[in-house]
Amino acid sequence: MTRTPAENRTPAEDRAHWERTADRMLLAVRPYATAGHALIDLPGVPSSSGVRSDGLEGFARSFLLAGFRLAGAGGADPHDLAGWYAAGLAAGTDPKNPERWPTFGECNQAKVEAASIALALHETRPWIWDRLDDEVRQRVLDWLSPMVGDPMPGNNWIWFQGVTEAFARTAGGEWRQHDLDRIIALTDGWYAGDGWYSDGLTGGEHRNFDHYNGWAMHLYPLWFCRILGDAAPGGLLDRYRARLRRFLADQRLLIGANGSPLVQGRSLTYRHAALAPLWTGALFDATPLAPGETRAIANRMLDHFTGHGATDAQGLLTLGWHRPFRGILQVYSGPASPYWASKGFIGLALPQDHPVWTEPETPLAVEQADFTRALAAPGWLVSGTAADGVVRVVNHGGDHADPARPHADDPCYARYAYSTHTAPETPGDPTAGPGACADADPIDNTVVLLDAAGRASHRRPATRISLDGATAVSRSRAHWPEDATWDPFGGPDTPYTLGPWITVGSALRGPVEVRAVRVDPAPGDDPAEHVLRVSGWALAVDPQSAFGAADGATARVAGADGLVSVVVGVHQLPSAAVVLGTDSNALGGASATPAAKSRGPALHGTAHIALIHLGGTDPTALPQVTTRAQGTTLLADVTWPDGARDTIRLPAPDPAYDPWKDQHRA
Repeated sequence: MTRTPAENRTPAEDRAHWERTADRMLLAVRPYATAGHALIDLPGVPSSSGVRSDGLEGFARSFLLAGFRLAGAGGADPHDLAGWYAAGLAAGTDPKNPERWPTFGECNQAKVEAASIALALHETRPWIWDRLDDEVRQRVLDWLSPMVGDPMPGNNWIWFQGVTEAFARTAGGEWRQHDLDRIIALTDGWYAGDGWYSDGLTGGEHRNFDHYNGWAMHLYPLWFCRILGDAAPGGLLDRYRARLRRFLADQRLLIGANGSPLVQGRSLTYRHAALAPLWTGALFDATPLAPGETRAIANRMLDHFTGHGATDAQGLLTLGWHRPFRGILQVYSGPASPYWASKGFIGLALPQDHPVWTEPETPLAVEQADFTRALAAPGWLVSGTAADGVVRVVNHGGDHADPARPHADDPCYARYAYSTHTAPETPGDPTAGPGACADADPIDNTVVLLDAAGRASHRRPATRISLDGATAVSRSRAHWPEDATWDPFGGPDTPYTLGPWITVGSALRGPVEVRAVRVDPAPGDDPAEHVLRVSGWALAVDPQSAFGAADGATARVAGADGLVSVVVGVHQLPSAAVVLGTDSNALGGASATPAAKSRGPALHGTAHIALIHLGGTDPTALPQVTTRAQGTTLLADVTWPDGARDTIRLPAPDPAYDPWKDQHRA
């Protein structure tokens, strides 16, 4: 087996490697700074907040990296990070300086960046804050002060207020107890159990599960306590530490042997910011992981992105995942946005003699043994296989959608499955203008109905029906929006056509998911008949090779990285095909997805079964599935090759249930 770069380094060399990487990232942005260092104007398409906001973002997010770098080195500063960023603080907070930062009233995004500045100032207090002129310190506090009393959006943004007011409180600035009490209470309300937070509530429900759970909802509350010290409310630190410890027991399972985190959710261009909760767990003694496992994960993830071209020829982080790729971006993504990856360097704030930097690495969870888990809070089934290092998540939980109205599908939330080795098909350019990033034909890991024009139905919102052991079930109403623009916050209101109910159940073991589907008419349903299509994993492919084929009910795709994606229609899905994509996948310029379809209109009240495989080889043995009825519930009995058994239960929907009867339709 070829050794990874991390495996060729000693523990002592690991820390030096991280320090050199941080230094390269910090020095690479300097040529793009304004004369006073207040703004760092990186090249690229501006975000929706504008160029000045993007410049502040460049300063704040790189300053956060500098803060961890200085703190862990005890102030040792060969590149004058302290002096360089102190100059930027002075210029950015001077209202008369042409480089001044936008105020919160001028630009909401400035509130996000204020939190990074506050964290960095806290971590570097002896080397930057304490050495600033009194006038500059007061200007910084004046710039932060409008955060006091701001209602803030109802998601992780409340913690930008929390950490800035906490820092201001310790530095003689303005703060308000009511704000801090509200933030703590809201966070408790968003706690979904088992260490998981929903990033706010959507429609009053816990539905927002993604990487923000780790790099925001766990990180900021603990740093809030770190900043306040003894002034933090009693018991709060212990509560947050216990929640993070429990979360990390799950997160360690969600990292592939290739070092990749799960390719799911928004803001994926932050990349190794996914390491933030792991490092935070080590720093706050809030982790169940051995120190060597924490560093092994961190090394593997850093090397994964470094080895796949996350930085360009100038050493700048690009907007994308591996290669530059705008299809996974949001309208708030600007040239400096990827520098939230600075949170992935929190480990540098740990001293060099900390066990996480001295103990030998241990294998990742997916390398130690196969596993299957049900994660109740997000509604996910998880499978990891040691032979190929792949971690798969089958999603019957959060979709980041308001359950009160139909939405266009966001590919990063609405798919039935995600993994550490594949990316969802995300066509379009979200920065090219309204409607430019539309999921007009949801492709990979979907269960859709095709209308007479061949248009695919959308899934969001989906309601979880059950999650039990290795099986899960959810239901959604097929609908066809006129405007398929996707947005993690819901997308635009648009007329839509409603269709039947689609109930989907999954059983997951190893590399194979059994996906069972029933279609049922709904009140006011369009009587038109629809073809049912069930698709599997999209793979980046080499268009010059024979990468895909369909034969009868089986479709197979061979990925450029050696993975194999297969869909087999075993009941009522006799027609297979391979769907091609161009510039629609974060992992490659060409992609392909296997799918199986009903030959004619989908039969209502009948079980349709497909086997969905993703692995390092073709499946050597597939499960056997039989169907039966138990009253109005359809059952799919699964017998796995090793003799294990599961039963997927697909209950009939309430025929009178019509939650959107009074809403606009096409």
